[in-house]
This record gives sequence, C-alpha cells and structure tokens, in this order.
Amino acid sequence: MPTTIDASIRTKTSTLLDGLCRGLYEREQPVKLALLSTVAGESIFLLGPPGVGKSLIARRLKFAFKDGTSFEYLMSKFSTPDEIFGPVSIKKLKEEDRYERQTEKYLPGANIVFLDEIWKAGPAIQNALLTILNEKVYRNGGEEMAVDIRGIITASNELPPKNSSLNPIWDRFLVRLELGNIRQFKNFLNMITDTKDAYEDDVPADAKVTTEELDSWEEHINQVEVPAEVLNTIQVVKVQIEEHNSRPNNTDRLIEVHDRRWKKIVRLLRTSAFLNGRNKVDLMDCFLMVHCLWNAPEQLDKIQEIVTEAIRRHGYTMAVNLQMIKREVRDFEEDVDQEIRVRHTVTEEQLQPIQDEYYELLKEDSKFEGAYLNISTFQQLQMGQPKVTNFYDGDFNLVNRLKAQKGQQQYTIDVFYNSERYTYPMRTRKAERTEVISKKPHPVVQEHWDERHQRLMQYIEQQEEKIQHHAPGELQYVEHNLFVEADKSEVVKANLEEVREALQQLKLRLEKVQYAYVNL
Repeated sequence: MPTTIDASIRTKTSTLLDGLCRGLYEREQPVKLALLSTVAGESIFLLGPPGVGKSLIARRLKFAFKDGTSFEYLMSKFSTPDEIFGPVSIKKLKEEDRYERQTEKYLPGANIVFLDEIWKAGPAIQNALLTILNEKVYRNGGEEMAVDIRGIITASNELPPKNSSLNPIWDRFLVRLELGNIRQFKNFLNMITDTKDAYEDDVPADAKVTTEELDSWEEHINQVEVPAEVLNTIQVVKVQIEEHNSRPNNTDRLIEVHDRRWKKIVRLLRTSAFLNGRNKVDLMDCFLMVHCLWNAPEQLDKIQEIVTEAIRRHGYTMAVNLQMIKREVRDFEEDVDQEIRVRHTVTEEQLQPIQDEYYELLKEDSKFEGAYLNISTFQQLQMGQPKVTNFYDGDFNLVNRLKAQKGQQQYTIDVFYNSERYTYPMRTRKAERTEVISKKPHPVVQEHWDERHQRLMQYIEQQEEKIQHHAPGELQYVEHNLFVEADKSEVVKANLEEVREALQQLKLRLEKVQYAYVNL
C-alpha cells in the first residue's frame, strides 16, 4: 500500500508543537516526545537535575488539550495517598459507611499528570499508581473507576534503585529521556534574558486537541500499516540486543526489553506516523526506539549504535529481499560453473622449497661448496645467460658465488666452476593440481539458463522499479518528521543507495555468467 499523507492531521500537529515549543530553548524534543507519548496513551520519564525544565514540559503539555485538567505533585517520603488520590469523603463514610475518596481535583480525575521525584513515593501510592498505569483503573474504596488520564509525565534526578519494588513502575514508562543544562551558549543567553512568561499558553485554540478527536484518533492509529522494512528493522534491533546481553563481559550491563515493551513501541511508531499525516510507519519513525530501550544513561550510546546500524544496513535491504536475490544469483553462478568447466586432478613434478626460501641441488660430487640457492634467484636465471649466483651450505650460510644458468632439461641448473660446466638436477616432489577444461553446454541447458537469467534480471529490475517509484514517495518527506531530528534522514537515504548499488552489482554478475556460457 503506497504511503498517503493526511495534510490536515500533520498541519494540526505541527501548529500544536509550534505553540508548545514557543519560547523554549533546547527543550523542543522533550516536549514533542511528551505529546507523542500522550497521544499514544503512554507515559514518559524525564531524568535530570533540578532546574532543567522538567516541570515546565509537563505544564506546557496541558495546553495541548482543550478543556483538559491537570494534576501536579512533588513526591516525598512523607506523601500520603490523600494528597495524590484525594481525601476520604467523611460524609459517605458517616452516612453510607463507604470508604471512598473525592478524586475530582486529584490524580484520578485529571487528564495530564506530572509526578516529580516519583521514586520517593511510598508503597501505598506505588501500588495504586501501578494499577492506573497498567489498567487505566483506580480502585476507589470498593469500586473500580475508569480514569481518563491521557498522559503521565514523571521525573526524577535519579533512577530507581536496582532490584527494588519500583521496577514494575519503571518498566511502565515507555519513553525515557535524559535532560541536562542548555548546551549552546547563544541559547543560554537568550534564555536568561528572555522576559516572556514560559508558562504562558501559546497554543492557538483551533490547534488544541479535544477529547472527541483523541477518541477518534485511536482507531486511525490502530490502522496505520507497519511495513516489512520496519518490522525487519525492529527484529534486527532485538537480535542485536540479545547478542549484546549474551556476551560474558556484559552481564552487568544488560539491556532488558520484554515483549510488552516491544508491543508498546510499535504503538508509539504508529502514533508518530499518524501525527505526521501518514498511513504507514517509516524508517525515520524507528529512531524513536532509542528513547524506549535504555535502562541506564550509559546504555544510550550502544542503543543509538544498534538502532542506527539496523536502519542503515537492514532497512530497505530487507524490504526488497536482497539476501534472497544474492543467494539465487550465487546458485546460478555455481550451476553454470559446474556445467561448463570440467575439473580433474593432475599429478606433476614440482620444485620442492626448503624452508620456503631455498631450492636444493642434488649433488653427488663435492667439486664446490654450497648446494642451496635462493628461490627468487633461481627464478631469475635464464638458459644461455650465466649469472653470478650465491650458494649456501646446509646451515644456509653463504659459502660460494659462482656463475649459473637454467639447464636445458626441466628442473636442472648449470654451474660454471674452474672453466667447467656442471649440470645438476634440483630436488623435486610430486604435487597435485586441478586442471580446468571448458566445454560448451548442451543447447537445451543453455536455453534453460537463458530463461533463468532473464527471470533473475526481471526480478532485479522490478526491485529497482519498486525503489524508484515507491521509496522516493517516502523519501520526499523523510527529512520532515515532526518527532525525529532531520539529520537522521541521511541514514535512511544511505541505506537506499546501498541497496541500489547492490542491485546493480547483481545485474553485472548475471551478465558475466551469461557471457561465460555463451562465448565459449
């Protein structure tokens, strides 16, 4: 199915993001990912020290939704469930003997939730929060109430302790982002001198998302296609992570990703495609996986490397089934070679190297010292052209310099000593070599090969046409992904160019095979 663009969805999302990011410095990406995860129905975790804008991102996000309510709370070890989920209704407890909280202005009654210093929450808060994250349900007394929380943003300046009771909650945060101080000096100066209220609502009213729109988007997101190149890229990333984990020196640096997270990742990619106005996920969306796979900041570089290489080397490569084409071309080459080239083994005499550097004269006399000469020296000798030659003893010490030439008989040498010429055979050995004789194929076989050649060429040309007519449709907007940095597009383009070059090389190999059996 060709990719189509819904300009209205993309325009609305772009306008919405512009409003949310206006007046922010180097916080555009966190805001974009926060909106993306919220529309996908997932939660996001922000890791960073105090004062880097974590709460600002959450407060700006609430402006994206029309008539939405938000709840914000700074956790501490003294925080109580009443402060998070609402106080117990004294009236109902007295009159109806029912234990029920007044949740309207608290977390269960909000659409956007920001919980700062999340890991300081006590067990009672953790358990209730886990149920909300898992099932979008809050158990209020004896009843279960569905919550309409669209997005949960959590933050902390630290990760949860390893092997703690907080791990189940940590695993529910699909998108994870590390924040630091502003890096570019120009942005830093603009930030500290900007007098605009950073908490002001800059989102146009018509760009805000309504509850009805979010509900209608749910079904559209589920219908977004996940094409073969994306599924194969995800599979390669998964395999690479498993290989990383299997290495003995990585036992304390495991990248743990369970099945549920992979499913949620696909949902996030679909949401990205939809908000970009597309009906198909593309390879640019796959870069979002980097924000979903790490468990510790030190894993980010490795995950970035794995994801980038998977997209660059296996994206469109697998989409056109390049490995299958290579295998068929190789099989064709081998079949032709076995038919037109008859190989048989020939036994022959060969000079025997001594220590890989010398040849030996088989001397039965002792007229002069030295029975060994350098291989390269012997190879330079010619018949009828005596040349001063070094001769060596059994310990390969230089003991003589005499004129010598190749003998008239094979594997012999003529040595001139005291005005006399002495001919000596060289030490040889029996050796086997493979001799190849070419033969023309039977006309019926050649006809079969011609058909096979034509079929393979047609298939390769179809793949080239597929790239020519479909991939450019994706590439024309690959630099304009609303949630992925534009410079990542070079990786996607590089992959496509590599596929084109590989197809051209396969066509050249097929031409060589045909030339080999036609022109015998």
